Amino acid sequence: MLCYNQLAMKLFGTSGIRRLYNKDLLRLAVNVGLAVGNLYGRVVVGRDTRTSGEVIKNALLAGLAAGGARCYDAGMIPTPTVACCAREFDAGMMITASHNPPEYNGIKLIKPDGSAFDPAEENRLEQMIEDNSLTSAPWDGLGSIDIYQGAVERHLQGILSLLPEKTRIKVVLDCGCAAASVITPILLERMGCELTFLNCNPSGFFPHKIEPLGENLRDLIKMTRECGADIGIAHDGDADRMMAVDDKGRFVSGDKLLAIFARSMKSKKVVTTIDASMAIEEMGFEVVRTKVGDPAISVALRDGGDIGGEPSGSWIFPALSLCPDGIFAAAQAVAIASRQRLSQLVDSIPSYPILRGNVGSQGVLMSELEQRLMDLKPAAVNNADGIRLEFKDGWLLIRPSGTEPKIRITAEARDETRAHQLYDAGINAIIKSART
Repeated sequence: MLCYNQLAMKLFGTSGIRRLYNKDLLRLAVNVGLAVGNLYGRVVVGRDTRTSGEVIKNALLAGLAAGGARCYDAGMIPTPTVACCAREFDAGMMITASHNPPEYNGIKLIKPDGSAFDPAEENRLEQMIEDNSLTSAPWDGLGSIDIYQGAVERHLQGILSLLPEKTRIKVVLDCGCAAASVITPILLERMGCELTFLNCNPSGFFPHKIEPLGENLRDLIKMTRECGADIGIAHDGDADRMMAVDDKGRFVSGDKLLAIFARSMKSKKVVTTIDASMAIEEMGFEVVRTKVGDPAISVALRDGGDIGGEPSGSWIFPALSLCPDGIFAAAQAVAIASRQRLSQLVDSIPSYPILRGNVGSQGVLMSELEQRLMDLKPAAVNNADGIRLEFKDGWLLIRPSGTEPKIRITAEARDETRAHQLYDAGINAIIKSART
């Protein structure tokens, strides 16, 4: 039997590497750089605003150059900006822990098309590190470290070429003192927005929990209402995510935001995750569902699709890149809100009660958990990512997190009572499994 805690020991999670900052992470950065430098000739590197970012970047660059790579330091920029530059390179690397607290940091690896390294590529690097098979280039074969100029401008031009229209709407922008601070204010000003800034200085000391959830964005919600703004926008630590507040001061769920993006772009095929609302199917799109996490969405989009996204706030626009792009999403949201009140669009989308949460994973056996869940008599079971139980009036998903030692729980149903019933049943099954 496989315990969840064993799964958590892998070097790479759902979205790269994430660890508490300490000397072990520094050593790991050197080794990851050395492994990548052994395999890829030209690599571009960026970092977010975390206080440990510069130190880890220098360790990573040293490893890359020791491995023989010619590497380019693009500075403090968002993940999608690194992805935009990666087209010119064999690989991109981003130093970030995304929406984790500021004491964490990590590394994301990016392909030239903007998508994340796939499991086979990650496993190869992990095996090289574990087997201690890394080699340093000889003194006359070492790589180099250069500066990459103009990364932000390159990203800006790519977005504005696809969204050239000017807007005159009021926007409250919360960058969380994180990576979006160096680009989203410039982008929205060039689009003609009247901006009110919240936390747009790139200090790395996050003023609130950096994951863009409604409960973490109280100041943005309040300011959007007080300013009479047309939209409020928030990013996470590396700006691959973006979430919104409408003109009534309501946090817009990721499920509804996906539908708004897809409909406004006249999308036909939408790629989303197994934990997204069933409402997306009811809107008439061709829907492809994947495992949770933007890497799985990116892979599916290679086979076609107009937009990809997940409820956490990752939005992928394949016209620009296969990397989740919170910066482009902010521009799209502003363009949409300039044409029609965002609140009207939100209210026009089907809505079902959906509950999301998590519990600690200590001692939980997934096989034992699945056996207990069978007592709920589901109509079908999907094991593509965790355990998803289908019922005639809703569904329940329980899956291990790929980034934290937690188990995620999602339940959606036609009415609130049934949603709570399914959610509570999932919690109880986890608790009983942990006691076994």
